[in-house]
Order: sequence, then structure tokens, then C-alpha cells
Amino acid sequence: MTELSWKHHAIIQALLSRGPLKEKDFYSMFNDLTGKNPGTDQRKLQEYLLKINKELSSVHLELRRCMNQYDGQVYYGVVNTVSDEQSKLGTKYTVPQIAFYKAIIEAIVQDATAQGVVSNIDALNFKLESQVIVASQSQGGQHQVPPALKYFSISQKEKTLDELVRDQWLNLTADGNISLGVKSFLDLRSWFRNNEVPSCHVCNEAGVKAELCKNEACTVRIHHYCLKQLFARKQSEKVCPSCGKHWPYTVPKEEAIQIEDNNEPRASQVATGSRGKKRRNDRTLEEDDVASSNVDEQNEATGSQHGSGLARKRRKSNRTNDADMVGSGVSQSSSSTSDFRRVTRRSARLM
Repeated sequence: MTELSWKHHAIIQALLSRGPLKEKDFYSMFNDLTGKNPGTDQRKLQEYLLKINKELSSVHLELRRCMNQYDGQVYYGVVNTVSDEQSKLGTKYTVPQIAFYKAIIEAIVQDATAQGVVSNIDALNFKLESQVIVASQSQGGQHQVPPALKYFSISQKEKTLDELVRDQWLNLTADGNISLGVKSFLDLRSWFRNNEVPSCHVCNEAGVKAELCKNEACTVRIHHYCLKQLFARKQSEKVCPSCGKHWPYTVPKEEAIQIEDNNEPRASQVATGSRGKKRRNDRTLEEDDVASSNVDEQNEATGSQHGSGLARKRRKSNRTNDADMVGSGVSQSSSSTSDFRRVTRRSARLM
């Protein structure tokens, strides 16, 4: 691997030590190492991947990209290209553990509803006798079951599940189901094809976790993220691409909110506009108060020059009453302005 630079080595070491990385984390690492943004410079990224895989092929390894069918996240990881199942899982797993893993993935991919899961209880009750072909036979012509498989206990299965989940071969959901892990999607691509796992109609990858056409006579299945791509346009008719039957697809709530946010004014813009309008109203009130004050001052000056003492007392009394009324009005205006501010801020938070 002398042709690889230290940057290539750093990428390989990171994937081998940390395991599969999400696309954003892999892109961030690539950007830090090369100074290139793989999102905008795909050519540079492909050059690195091709050079790495050219050298890794001599040791039967490959840097791959895959999609996690449960959440639509893209991952990068280094996998073993040898077809032997024991080599794929590595030497740390025993034959019964590998047989147990194989029984789980077979149960998941054979699910006709394409839910992509098997219950934890069902998995713990799997019989492993049929998972490994034994070369030796008894005199009666039947396969002998190795004791390690026959007596693989529930506690041993639970321990194996914990290890497979920790190593990202499997995933344990919150509702007690077992699904495939990221490493399974990276490593078992050829296994899916060889075992004729039905593929997605859009991307042609194995449809382990997918949605089915409502027409029972139709075999089309499509990943949920591929459906989003297929029905991205609002004008497009939501029908099965094979039989034409209506496909009841709705935009996920999070995406619908995002679309509405993109089409409507942003909350900051609405709040800014409201604050600007409020400030203009405040300025108008202030100008009216100043104008009223100027008029009162002029009247006072005129009254002091030409009125009698009694008239001045009357005007003083009137001014006191007017001041009380104006003060009350200002107080009400301030209260309304304060309420307006609170309503505006509350609206900005909700929008």
C-alpha cells in the first residue's frame, strides 16, 4: 500500500477503528484531511475512494457506501469482500453465533410484509440445526447435529445478540424487535442478491425495509426514501409504477412542516414586521403626546397673560383633569403596547 498517502491511511484507519460513519461525519473528516468539500467536489472524493479500493482489493477489503433502510441515512465503511460467512463476521464469533445471526437475517428478509424486523422472543426461540451443513452423516443417512448448535441456550443467544448489536450487525428497537444493523447493509449486498431478496423498484437494492403495493397481485416494493424521491413533485400522480394502482403516500409530518416553512414568511420576518409596525405606532403616539403638550403650553401662556386669577384657577383645574385623563390614556396605551409586545413575541415563538 505504498502508493497511498497518509491521508488515505487516515481514512482507512478511521473506518476500521470507529466502524461505519454517517455521511456527514465522513464528509467532515474528508474535508479536514484534504481541504476539499466532497459535497461540491465529488470528483476528488471518487478519486480517493478508487485509489483506496484499488489497494484494499489485495487484502479482500472494500470501502463501501450504503443506505440504512430504516432511517434513510447514508453510511461509509470498510467491509470484507470474501463470500464466506465466517470471514464476513470475523473470527471473534463462534459457529453457533454465526448460525444464530444467519437465522435472524433469514427471518427478516423472508418477511412478506417487508417490515424488516423480527421479534426478540421469536429470535431467541430459533432452532439452529438447519443453519450449518454438517459433512458427516450417521449410519441412518441423517445429518448429525453438533452439540454446540443443539444446546445453544437462551442465555447464550442473549449474549450473542448483545455482541451483534454492539458491533452494529444488528439493531435492537425500542419496542423489542430486532432489525438489521449498518454493517449488515454494507456487508451483505451480494448475499441479498444470491438469496433473491426482492429489490426496490426504484433503486434496485434489496427491499428489506420497504412499502408494498396495495395490489396483492403486484410484487412491487419501494423504500420509504425512494418513495419520497418518486413522489417528490406535488403534480405527480401517486400510483404504483408497475400496475398503476393508487399508492396512498403522504408527506411525513416533519417534511410537510419544512415545506410550509419554505413557502411562508419566516418567523423572524413576521416578528420583525410586527415589531416595525409597533415601533411606528409608538412613534405616532409619542408625536401626538408632544403635539398635545405644546398646545397646552401655548394655551397656558395665553391664559397667564390675559386671564384673571379665577380664570387661571379654572384653567389649572381643567389642566389637572386633562392631565389625569391624558395620564390615564398614556397608561392604557402603554398597557396596550406591552400586551402587543407580548402577543408579538408569543406569535414569533409559535411560527
